[in-house]
Amino acid sequence: MKFTRRYDLDPQTRIDIVKDVWIHQGIYGKMTQIAQDYQISRTFLYQLTWSAQHLLEILFSDPQPVVTPPESLFEPLILLARLEGNCSIPSLSAILKRLAYRPNSIGYLSETFQAYGACVPSTLSVPQTQLVFYLSDELFALQSPILITLEAQSTAILKIQLASDRCAPTWQTHFEDLRDHHFHSIGMASDRGVGLVAGYQAACQDAIWVCDQFHEFQDLFKRCHQLERQAYRAIAREHERAETFYNAKSEANLQKRLEQYERAQQTCEQAMVKYDQLDVLLHLLREALHFCTDFGRLRTVAGVRSELMAVLSLIEEIEDAKLPHILKPIWSHLDDLLVPFKQVESIHTELLDLVPESVVDALVLAWHHDHLSHQSHGRKTHYHQRESQQWLDFAQGLLDDQFDLFKALVFEKLDSIVKASSLVEMVNSLIRPFLNTCRGQITQETLNLIMFYHNHRRYKGGKRKGKAPIELLTGETLEGDWVELFIQHKREAEQNASVAPTPPLELVPSSQGPTPPTQTPDEQLSLEDGADSAPLWPFVDAEAA
Repeated sequence: MKFTRRYDLDPQTRIDIVKDVWIHQGIYGKMTQIAQDYQISRTFLYQLTWSAQHLLEILFSDPQPVVTPPESLFEPLILLARLEGNCSIPSLSAILKRLAYRPNSIGYLSETFQAYGACVPSTLSVPQTQLVFYLSDELFALQSPILITLEAQSTAILKIQLASDRCAPTWQTHFEDLRDHHFHSIGMASDRGVGLVAGYQAACQDAIWVCDQFHEFQDLFKRCHQLERQAYRAIAREHERAETFYNAKSEANLQKRLEQYERAQQTCEQAMVKYDQLDVLLHLLREALHFCTDFGRLRTVAGVRSELMAVLSLIEEIEDAKLPHILKPIWSHLDDLLVPFKQVESIHTELLDLVPESVVDALVLAWHHDHLSHQSHGRKTHYHQRESQQWLDFAQGLLDDQFDLFKALVFEKLDSIVKASSLVEMVNSLIRPFLNTCRGQITQETLNLIMFYHNHRRYKGGKRKGKAPIELLTGETLEGDWVELFIQHKREAEQNASVAPTPPLELVPSSQGPTPPTQTPDEQLSLEDGADSAPLWPFVDAEAA
């Protein structure tokens, strides 16, 4: 049968056909009669009916519109999900698709974040020369090192760099670039990376270098944890042998089980004594590295050296084969561990010229307990807060009107002393989820994105609560939150780029070789987030924290 298109059936005629079908629905032979009257096929008749039925269902049902968020909400949404929520790009794309937001493709999101990262620098810059204390470290993305430098007091990232290597010249260029951006380093705390230390000493010859106590004593505290686990296993073994002895029946078996129990008991006692001795000595080691004694007297280099040598000598006497090997590098680095206490001595001398010694000791104790309150939990936090307030009240009674001035002076002086670079691990933990979501193939633009987010976000807890690192560094209050500032900065960069003069075109001779294919940005290759491992060592109480 041949079908022809009926252009003479206007929309009103088609509506009349559907009305006739609905009026005479269920009457035998009526559909055939309607088809013959309008000279159409029954197939076309049913198609009109089904189309009308479908449109009416849509008209009278609950509306399900495709949601397109306003432009003012879309950019904050993806920035918050990516940076605040540590959301991978594929996961973010899936969320937008589920919410029916467009655009939502992985490629678009990747290009958007790359554009945001390209509009912000990888190095901070200040208008005038600023004295800073560096915290530097290396983090690896596959085989490529990421060089990071923070300012110790504000924790602001001064420079983050995806480098080709971590040798001394690369680090030297890294620090020289910071100097060109008006940052003058008075010192640096870091681990013993060969290229890192050599590059810093070449770029900043007059500054001091402080070895990180976290890395210096990490192996010693790990050994303490191992001995603790061995002691618990020995206790369980002794208990097991005791139960076996009680279940023995014959005389010969009783004697045999008794000997096994006695050996297990002796092994358990040795394991417990070994762990208890090391644990007590490490507690003394922690106290020896505090800036002040329990009476508030600031420590001297000679006093700390004497205490450290006494504690390390006692640790050597513990009957453990691994401890001498662990202590060997600590003995050789003893002078480096005492560098912060030289600054403590000079600060103590300066304070004694201004304030009586009893007042200095009281304010130092108040600072010490206030510092420990931020590193403690539960009841210990309340204890240190209470002790700090008591010593502040004591000092206020002696100083009267000058209390606020001298309190700020003492706290500022002691806060400026740095003896660990553990704060840089905070930034490392911020970067690791992004490495996990892009298979380690991170780009410089993504690092710039992370740097801007970290520097402009406000802390939600701790002694820096309510302040952003960039505010602590510059002393200037931000006009908005980091999302608003980021969007504003990107738009200003786009406007500046649009008004920039276009360079004249030049004829360039083409090469004979084939044109290389374009490469997909590595940031588009993604995986789901992985879990970060928590640090094992609870020892470091970074004085800058």
